[in-house]
Amino acid sequence: MDTRDWRNKARYFNYQGHQIAYWQGENTNSKPLLLVHGFPTCAWDWVPVWETLRAEHHLIACDMLGFGLSDKPRSGYSIHQQTGIQEALLAHLKVSEFDALVHDYGVSVGQELLARQQDGSGAEGLGKMVFLNGGIFPDQHRARPIQKLGVSPFGFLLGLLFSRKGFGKSFSAVFGPDTQPTETELDQFWEFISHKGGNKITHKLLHYIADRVTHKTRWEAALIAAQDKIGLINGALDPVSGKHAYDRWRTTVPKARHHLIETVGHYPQVEAPREVAAKALEWLED
Repeated sequence: MDTRDWRNKARYFNYQGHQIAYWQGENTNSKPLLLVHGFPTCAWDWVPVWETLRAEHHLIACDMLGFGLSDKPRSGYSIHQQTGIQEALLAHLKVSEFDALVHDYGVSVGQELLARQQDGSGAEGLGKMVFLNGGIFPDQHRARPIQKLGVSPFGFLLGLLFSRKGFGKSFSAVFGPDTQPTETELDQFWEFISHKGGNKITHKLLHYIADRVTHKTRWEAALIAAQDKIGLINGALDPVSGKHAYDRWRTTVPKARHHLIETVGHYPQVEAPREVAAKALEWLED
């Protein structure tokens, strides 16, 4: 699928005055699977596994606020707001029961969904959840230079300086050495990042790093309480949340499922799509 086809398949709904782009991989006879993307990309991340997952599930994915084709206001971002968008999308589509596959930024949204289900404040119909690489445990998150700049007092400089060339270099650094993105793939990711000037607000989206510290106790407790229905597929060579984060997962939630892919980095669904889709489907269908 090329980016033009993906754009043409986008639908939109209104969330608190903002237009949110979303997609469905329609398989009405199967349980819905919510896909929650990472930073700084968007739902396009799921294209490499889309058709395989769609064969078994009714897929639902949106570009969260500030990402991809969705609106990109100058301020007001939080993981709680992004979680509210996911719940609003499910309500918009009249989906009451669903599983979830979450990555990077999306792992925090996933943890908040679990926490809301457990305290009775939302996500009543959430079933199983599969995590991919992300800052599940904030003390295991090894921030990249671009992230450190973004959360510093000089974060506005990131918005001014973030270019296709700089993106290509920093983004490629989190992939495995044998699974590097091509220039065409980098162009595709950048097309969505820069849509509506999104590259200018990248530093605003980095709020999630502070959110993870603030809500560490709540979100880790949510994992511990949900061990029987969660799993982690991890790319070991990810410098941000690779093997070291996988090891923490096995210690913190020893009853949860886990699968390590030794040869890939931070984007396992892009770098090893067949293995990720097969393992996710195995867990979701078990």
